[in-house]
Amino acid sequence: MPGTGKLSGARGGRARQAGSGRVAWLPTLLRGRPTSRQDIVWQQRLGRTNELWLVIVDASASTRRHQALAQGKGLLAELFDQAYRQRARLALLTVSGGAAQWQRHGLKASASLQPWLQALGAGGGTPLIAALETGRLWLQARQKAHSHELQRCIILTDGRLKRWSTLQPMPCATVLVDMELAPVRVGRGRQMATELHADYQHIEQFKVLVSVK
Repeated sequence: MPGTGKLSGARGGRARQAGSGRVAWLPTLLRGRPTSRQDIVWQQRLGRTNELWLVIVDASASTRRHQALAQGKGLLAELFDQAYRQRARLALLTVSGGAAQWQRHGLKASASLQPWLQALGAGGGTPLIAALETGRLWLQARQKAHSHELQRCIILTDGRLKRWSTLQPMPCATVLVDMELAPVRVGRGRQMATELHADYQHIEQFKVLVSVK
């Protein structure tokens, strides 16, 4: 069973470091904040197989502020393209309105995700805690049916929740991307990442990745 927390390097894949070409986004996110070209993980042409990425997207009303969701969608577009090239399966769970909604259940990534992503808007409340529990239980059930599958979880949220009970970590390596962009920040995303045993990254850090593509 995959462990929780931060991955060491690009284990299990064919990504490489200090190269050129396309950025391998997910392995780079899981390594920590990139500060130079040497911190970037590059993707070779041959993609990895038997991977599943669970992506949980907070699209609640608060993510409209300061273009948080707009920046998040830019990162998602890169992740979807990476998943397609690596032939990874995607499970996609969106958080808006009164409940979380499944958009994909472990299907192969495809170009059909792009129109959906363009149409994604923000609104309603933030049922993020329920979505995290839904995703955690789904991953555990999938592990029993696909024991050799490498699972990873990416959570995009601005952390704008008033309170929550103790969070249970996901049963796989997880990264939380904090989309909070307000001038005065509450900083709950970092607290959530700690409780989830997830690697914390702020979305502004990925400007480094974009500049070297």
